[in-house]
Amino acid sequence: MRGHWVIKRIPLPWFRRDKSQNESSPLIPKASSAKEDAEEVDLVTPDCMEAGTTKGQDHNNSNSYSLIDYFLKYFLFLCNFMFTVLGLVVLGLGMWGLISKESFAQEKVGSIGTDPMLILATLGLVLTLLCLTGCVGTLRENCCLLKLFSALVLVLVTAQVLAAIMLYSLQDQIGNYIRSGMLTAMVHYQDDLDLRFITDEIQSNLQCCGADNYRDWDVNIYYNCSAPGVLACGVPATCCVDPLENGTVWNSQCGVGAQLLDEFTAQSVIFLGGCLGGISRWIEQHNGLIGTVAIVIVGVQILTLLITTRLLETIQRH
Repeated sequence: MRGHWVIKRIPLPWFRRDKSQNESSPLIPKASSAKEDAEEVDLVTPDCMEAGTTKGQDHNNSNSYSLIDYFLKYFLFLCNFMFTVLGLVVLGLGMWGLISKESFAQEKVGSIGTDPMLILATLGLVLTLLCLTGCVGTLRENCCLLKLFSALVLVLVTAQVLAAIMLYSLQDQIGNYIRSGMLTAMVHYQDDLDLRFITDEIQSNLQCCGADNYRDWDVNIYYNCSAPGVLACGVPATCCVDPLENGTVWNSQCGVGAQLLDEFTAQSVIFLGGCLGGISRWIEQHNGLIGTVAIVIVGVQILTLLITTRLLETIQRH
């Protein structure tokens, strides 16, 4: 083996390699590529930065609330908050009236359906729940509560419109319903303080007595002519033309025995006309005011519905 030479291949230095290898290799950059890249960066970077900045500003503007959105949000919150407090007050008055009269007692549960305090308590409960839902939903920006609030307001508006249509179509029968309610209040005049208060207010303000005339008070067991008490064949003091004796003292006995008098004699003591005619005349005189109030109430509810819808769209967009 001593006479054999071993030839090893020694790699050439980097500066002796083929120039074509440098030109074709993708891993080694060209000498002029850095300068060209810098020129491209100088040309492209300002435009890209400007476009990115504009896009970011547009994105921030689309995600920010406008002044109108804030105003509508807190306006809706304040309105619902005030009506929630009002509903709680009405609910408290209704429950106080029911408890003070012991309307939930076993012997009085049967007549609780005609108790005006029950209507007051129900109205207060519905108003409180409705407005509390809108109040919390608006403050917390809760879409579920706002959708529930919108649905309830829409149902309420629909019910009011249907009620107005029914009243208009049944206007010939409204008098019968009022007469039935008036007679019911007269029957329970001595047993229910609320019905007594309502009946006295109607008779004293409208200057009337009974439903059709003063003899209607015969339906009450205390004012019936067969009653054993001192009130027999009489009428309440609010039927009297001048219930104040000497202008200062309330004379609760001014209507005693009024049903036994003929109309000519009775007209100087009590009001002869019934309250149904007075109620009809009052409605005719205030027909425009009643319609205006009804339109305003429905309009406010529709406005509330529109504001809630706008707030829901804003929340869902963000």
